[in-house]
Amino acid sequence: TMTATTRRPTPRAVDAEGVMAAVAEVVADLSASPLWASAVRCGIGSAGPVDTSRGTVSPVNIGAWRDFPVQERIAAELAARGAALPTVLAGDGVAMTAAEHWLGAARGYANALCMVVSTGVGGGLILNNRLHPGPTGNAGHIGHISVAFDGAPCVCGSRGCVESIASGTAIARWALDQGWTPQAGSGPDGSDAPGAARDATAAGVA
Repeated sequence: TMTATTRRPTPRAVDAEGVMAAVAEVVADLSASPLWASAVRCGIGSAGPVDTSRGTVSPVNIGAWRDFPVQERIAAELAARGAALPTVLAGDGVAMTAAEHWLGAARGYANALCMVVSTGVGGGLILNNRLHPGPTGNAGHIGHISVAFDGAPCVCGSRGCVESIASGTAIARWALDQGWTPQAGSGPDGSDAPGAARDATAAGVA
């Protein structure tokens, strides 16, 4: 059960501090919840790659963050709000995998590969009933395994990665290349109103 939620889009075309400012707004919003005083730990799930041994992140799809000390910075934000909570950093795929094995689709299975398909493709591993993040937190991050050696260049520098073919972004791009026209439906009555935003995303494709 999610007892308090807030959301911010990842800022585009900004520097590292601009992205951090959006994260700080999320912390500020959550700290206004009446449940804040009962919080005992802060979990940070980030797109990868991550380095949980150092508390840094270098998300492929957030170019402004390279070796960014997100764990230290969030700990400072928490302290500034009077909540010196212990923090834990994980790749978002690993965090999702832990949750699915605990309460979700992987519950009761000794071994599982769970995948995140969003802007990128991430993943996590359960081996012998234990979460297996690896030494830096990236085990199971299958998005940057090359599956088409002559495929399109990927933002990571390789070619034909799973992510460059099967991510939500890639699905939408493929559909547009095949002649798909995104539909609009943001008018007051759900019609294709003039100027209505068109959903050129994988969700729109679906």
